[in-house]
Amino acid sequence: MAPPPPASMPLGQRMMHLAQTLQFGWFVGHLTLLFCAFRYGLSYITFNFYTRWARYSYRTAFIAAAATYGIVVYKGIRARSRAGSRQQASPLALVGDENVQYLVMALVWLFARQIPLALLPFTVYSVFHVATYTRANLIPTIQPPQQSTAAGTSPGGRPTTKNSPLADSIGRFVKVYYDASMTLVAGLEILLWFRVLLSAITFAKGSWILLLVYTVFFRARFSQSTFVQGAIGQGSERVDALVANQSTPPAAKQAWQTLKGLAKQATDATDLNRYIGGQQAAPKKAQ
Repeated sequence: MAPPPPASMPLGQRMMHLAQTLQFGWFVGHLTLLFCAFRYGLSYITFNFYTRWARYSYRTAFIAAAATYGIVVYKGIRARSRAGSRQQASPLALVGDENVQYLVMALVWLFARQIPLALLPFTVYSVFHVATYTRANLIPTIQPPQQSTAAGTSPGGRPTTKNSPLADSIGRFVKVYYDASMTLVAGLEILLWFRVLLSAITFAKGSWILLLVYTVFFRARFSQSTFVQGAIGQGSERVDALVANQSTPPAAKQAWQTLKGLAKQATDATDLNRYIGGQQAAPKKAQ
């Protein structure tokens, strides 16, 4: 993330300098997503989620999501191009980029029928992206850090920087709640898979194609996210504990063991590292 403009510039020039960056467009995209998600949430809780404004808010939220992840993907490709051809990403590495995956899913949800749950993971990400950008760029641009000389040092002593109290509070918020929020996102993405599966079982229009696309996305998330792995592990352990109960019918126990075995086989069969000799590039963190 680019540093804020120099404090020596007038406020108007600092704001203009900030607004001319791609990163500011990324910030505006996440802010738009939050506003649209809030607006759609109001429609949802009042059971008006198919009104014109609700549909507009829902679609605009995913347009904003696609724009933000598109900016990150574009910046990554441009950075690799400037670094030289030796660092050009292979198609497989590009597909393994989490930002590319979320860009594709944002476009999928944009054109698919409305599933409110699909908006929540993007919303949680946007909360932290907006908070981080506000702390690191927006607040220092409006209120540059104050330079002060530590007490007891000579006039030529090294000055210390005093950040805005609001920026410090936002930093503490991000630090305290980030892991819990990423666990929440993992849980939401798991619930979303079952929600799409339910639509496929009831033969909703286009649901089987959507299930296939989202399953591929979720498989990639499982291989890259320790939070998704942890959420699935915890869920599996809870079901194991329930199945181990003496009152559980043997047929249910056998069905659960069969299901786990099939899931493991599917996971192993779709592990790309098996086919590329473990040379898959490390995934990039979603932004």
